[in-house]
Amino acid sequence: MSERAHHWTTTADTGPPSSPEHAARASRRSGWVWFAASITIMAGLFTAVEGLVALFEQNYYLLGPSGLLVFDLGAWGWIHLIVGVLAVFAGSALFTGAPWARVVTVLLAGFNALAQLVFLSAYPIWGVVVIALDVLVIWAVLVHGDETSDELW
Repeated sequence: MSERAHHWTTTADTGPPSSPEHAARASRRSGWVWFAASITIMAGLFTAVEGLVALFEQNYYLLGPSGLLVFDLGAWGWIHLIVGVLAVFAGSALFTGAPWARVVTVLLAGFNALAQLVFLSAYPIWGVVVIALDVLVIWAVLVHGDETSDELW
């Protein structure tokens, strides 16, 4: 027998996997993955728009002399655009419960958080909000991602 088949114990709180209590707990857990998928898609769209703005409206972002941008704004525009589009696809795949989507979502959220950290001098408040959401997405996928692979649909 696999280890996965006996991961539950019968208690007053959880019950066996077919019990209503277990279904309610699983539903709450899958809610975190749905949240992570939704936030990943929305953050991906915003990141892609950020990239497009950096590409086509280079005077929109103001940088001080001590800005953290390593590349020019055009390069960061392309990076944001690519990461944003990939995040939309990964978030959409996360809704299906695909195991690869969890890995890709965590990697993209981590990369996006680092990219936003470097981009902080151009847009500080937005960057902090996106970094916080990326950290929450990473937590939700890592903690609750494997619990919901069969329960999303």
